[in-house]
Amino acid sequence: MRNLVISLALASVAVAVEAKELKPNDRYMCSWGAGTAARAQELKLQGVSLYAARQKIQVYKFNKPWMHMMAMGITEQTYDSKSRFKPEAIRKSFYEDCVRYKLARK
Repeated sequence: MRNLVISLALASVAVAVEAKELKPNDRYMCSWGAGTAARAQELKLQGVSLYAARQKIQVYKFNKPWMHMMAMGITEQTYDSKSRFKPEAIRKSFYEDCVRYKLARK
């Protein structure tokens, strides 16, 4: 048990250090994507159909041109998943995986 707690503490410190090395744009993209995934999971758990979720994305005005297609992709992947995790867990997982991916590309 003690080893598990120590491992988790070290992992969270490592993620925090990694996040500081990201460019602000990368951090923004990961944060935005995590929020989008959490919102899609929330809609899925509420029983909203994928079609209705897509319609919500269609009418939303995004700040950047890449956001629309990215939101569609994230939403589709979220709906394709059998996951029943809470939206906050999805947000955290997405952000951490995105940060890891961005840092691995460097």
